[in-house]
Order: sequence, then C-alpha cells, then structure tokens
Amino acid sequence: MNYKIIIILLFLLSSCTNNIVIQNNQDQIIKPKFINSGFTLIYDEKLFINKIINKKMNDRDLIIFQKNLKKGTSVKLLNPIKNKSLIAHVGKKTIYPSFNNSVVSKRIASELELNTDEPYIIIEEIVDNSAFFAKKAKIYEEEKKVANKAPVEKILVNDLNQAPKKINTQKVKKFNYSIKIADFYFEDSAKTMKKKIINESTIKNVDIIEKTKNKYRVIIGPYLNLKSLQKDYIKLEKLNFENIQIIKNV
Repeated sequence: MNYKIIIILLFLLSSCTNNIVIQNNQDQIIKPKFINSGFTLIYDEKLFINKIINKKMNDRDLIIFQKNLKKGTSVKLLNPIKNKSLIAHVGKKTIYPSFNNSVVSKRIASELELNTDEPYIIIEEIVDNSAFFAKKAKIYEEEKKVANKAPVEKILVNDLNQAPKKINTQKVKKFNYSIKIADFYFEDSAKTMKKKIINESTIKNVDIIEKTKNKYRVIIGPYLNLKSLQKDYIKLEKLNFENIQIIKNV
C-alpha cells in the first residue's frame, strides 16, 4: 500500500514539473499588455469609396480601428515625435491595409499633430484599473460631449505607397526606422527566431540587440525610406507574427 502512495506522489510531482517547464517555454517571449508602434492610416472618405477600408469613420470621432483589440478597448495614442498623446476607444472590427497598425480620425491626427507623410504612432492598451485610465477617463467623456462642436483642421492625406514629399518645416528628422519582431528572455530563443526569418524569407538584415541581461530583441533594419520598409514588412506576413512593431531609431 505504501508503495502505491509513493508511486502516486511521484506521478503528481512529475506532472507539476512538466507544467512548470511548459510555462517557462511559453514565457520565453515577453508579452506585456498590448503595445504597438507603426504607421497609422488617417481616415478619408476616399479610403472607404476605394474599398481600402470597409467601415466609415466620422472626422470628429475619438475612436480608432485596430485589428488586435476588442471594440470598446481604451487606448493611449502617442505621437513620440511631437510628444502629444490622447485617449481614444477602439471602434468596430475593420479591414484595412496590413502595413498600417490602425486607422485614426482626422481629429485625432490633428490633435496629435501627426505628419501626414510619416504618420508614426504608438498605441498602448489601457487596463480598466490603471491609474492612468482613472485620471483620463473623465477627460475622455468630456471631450466626447463636445466632439461634434470641435473644429477639425484640414488634413491632406497622402498615399503611403508613394514616395514621401518634402515637408516644409525647418527641423525634419531623417526617415530611419526598424522592424521589431519580439523580445526574448533567452539569447538562444532570439537566435532561433533570427534563423527562422533568414531561412523562410529573403530578408537578411536581421540583428539581435541585447537590451538588458534577460532581454534580447530581434530586429530588422534599419530602413532609410518608406518603400524598402513596406517591402520587407509585407514579406513577413507569411510568417504569421502576432504583433510586429515599427520603431523609430533615434
């Protein structure tokens, strides 16, 4: 009888150990709350008419279309170039070009002072119990009440597939971006991912950056023009990565 108890205990201990190993394997990629940086698409009626997107948006809406987040999710939108941010909500599920990380209204683009030739934006999911959400939720509701009264500056939306035009500003930083694939706890995992990208695509400029002792970033680039960035980004689609980000190099 004692032998049977020992065998059962050994089996349970073995099962627990396996669960820990599986958990460790799952945690090799750092997965915080949803954050994505990339180029947004500024809504224009022509986008709907030409079937580039399949939903309409009001110019004064404080909502975004975002594929990875559920309708109603609160998000912080940041233009890091101008250091402008605001709170918005995710709208209905919408089809839009895979290169873009979202679609925003003209009002959002205006308030964030987005560069229409280079509409770079960071999207950060806000959890309901966060201090930031508690502070900004009231402001959002107040803004929502006056949304239809607020003036929206005229924004000329350019096609991202075309070469960027010269911007009439005194200080313009050069186009310099990279594609962030993922962050890993272990360097071996990062090396495996790098090998996978090189072997399964025609992309060769893949690098690993040690951010901290336990954080290894797989990155592609840098890219000095939008055309080459788009080209490689589209190549990555067949690898089915969940949350590719475009990051601006300082």
